[in-house]
Amino acid sequence: MTSKGFTVNELGQLNNFAIEPKVYVDETSQTGFTEYAEKLNGRLAMIGFVSLIALEVLTGHSLIGWLTSL
Repeated sequence: MTSKGFTVNELGQLNNFAIEPKVYVDETSQTGFTEYAEKLNGRLAMIGFVSLIALEVLTGHSLIGWLTSL
């Protein structure tokens, strides 16, 4: 029995602790090609691609040319 946020047991004794929330279990699998993983991979790939273009513009060499000059 519940009354205004408090619980009362079968003997009528008041339990002034909070009512326990209902437990929710997510049954969906979160491994593999999830939407979050795909967005993150895409964004990281775009950052890498733009970085390579900026490297070529700033140094005047391609990535392989820049790596072989080190």
